[in-house]
Amino acid sequence: MNHRIFIAEVNNQQSVCFDTGLDPRSFARTKMSQSLIDPGFTVNPGGSHEEWKVTGVNEAGGFMRIFGPYVPGKRLDLLLEEITPTSQSPALKQEALEAVIYWSKAKMFLGDVRSALNPGASFVSKEGNVFFAPEHISTRCLFIEGNKLDTYNCPDLTGMDTTAFCTAVMLYKILTGDHPYPTADIYQDMREGVFIPIHIAAPGLNEQLSELIQAALLLPVEKKNIVKTSGIDILSGILEILTGRGNKFASVSSLFETITPEKEKHFKNEKKRYLFKMNIIIKTKRYVLDNKPFLLGIALGAAFIVFIICNTVINISNRPTTEGMQADTVVSVYYEAFSSLNHSLMEACIKGADRRDINAVATFYAVLKQRQAIEGEKAPSIIQARVWKEIGGQLPDPNVFGVTDLVVKHIGGEEDDGLILYQADYDLWSPFDDFAIHRSDILTLKRDNRKHWRITELLRTEN
Repeated sequence: MNHRIFIAEVNNQQSVCFDTGLDPRSFARTKMSQSLIDPGFTVNPGGSHEEWKVTGVNEAGGFMRIFGPYVPGKRLDLLLEEITPTSQSPALKQEALEAVIYWSKAKMFLGDVRSALNPGASFVSKEGNVFFAPEHISTRCLFIEGNKLDTYNCPDLTGMDTTAFCTAVMLYKILTGDHPYPTADIYQDMREGVFIPIHIAAPGLNEQLSELIQAALLLPVEKKNIVKTSGIDILSGILEILTGRGNKFASVSSLFETITPEKEKHFKNEKKRYLFKMNIIIKTKRYVLDNKPFLLGIALGAAFIVFIICNTVINISNRPTTEGMQADTVVSVYYEAFSSLNHSLMEACIKGADRRDINAVATFYAVLKQRQAIEGEKAPSIIQARVWKEIGGQLPDPNVFGVTDLVVKHIGGEEDDGLILYQADYDLWSPFDDFAIHRSDILTLKRDNRKHWRITELLRTEN
């Protein structure tokens, strides 16, 4: 990985460097120079601290680089990343443990002085000096480096609670080899307390230390039944265990007791049970909460589909036909059924002709029924346009739908030939339009195999 915060030689001397990833023009346009006055801090093992300030800017490899005085040490996040479940060198784990102790103490020494939270913005030396980089510059560099999320801090916490939580996450990583929040839903996991409890993840760990780390990881969790300890008390307890009264570092191995095969088997089974609970119960609950509107929509849609299917099954034996109707009657019935949203009767009138009218009516009918199911009495009722006009209603009206001023003319064919052509002129009113659409349809009717007149072709013009 191309690290953006690093130690390099500038003007023949070692310096702390920040690669902004910006060319000179972009650097000037984004006003990055304004952040150069933000200080960093160096904290000494005894507790004293000094401000660290940027000393210059230069171009390196086509990008603008900010630099300042050299501070010894390793980047804390990179030290932690070297520890994995398959690579847990005792010496490396001890070095990381001591670095976290120094970092936590330095945070406590700074107190209310605002300093960068992300371990990627800190360098820790073996002697105990801790460097906290300027917050704005380091945050940008870590972001373009690929660390878009600070995986060691919860954004909901403040003050010493933040330090206690971050310390606990780093100790969890050192003692187990795994990060407590490995998924992409890291902040949600932090807020809900979704992590393998450390006494399960690190069997045999000092019980008091295990309880303190657990308490720190639960600081962001908003549950009334959780008794929370303050961040400063958690930190004090952790440091007392890890440094002792003689201010000597505890070894990682001394933090664990030997466990019997029976206890080891017990912890493995407990871990399996927790993972099952986490993967099934928690994920299912989270999916339901995150997708509540979507699932509600599916339920309503499914209910409506069941409603349609049931009605279709009930009515299939009574499906309407055009039996006994003259050809001109079929045409009139078709447009009347259109106005009354009777798509079943429209189906009876059609055989092979354009089905756009039927699809439009079926969709409009479905939307209307769904609104009635959701809104109840508040849902609008649709009135046929012809009926509304006949009783003196004024068009347009937001609840009116259907055909008015229908004129049907015979323009060709004869009944004896089994083929007749009609022209239908009418106005179509819809709640979705302010004005009527005038249509002129040419309809071709033929007898089907039962000798019933059906519309086999429909050609339309409208304006």
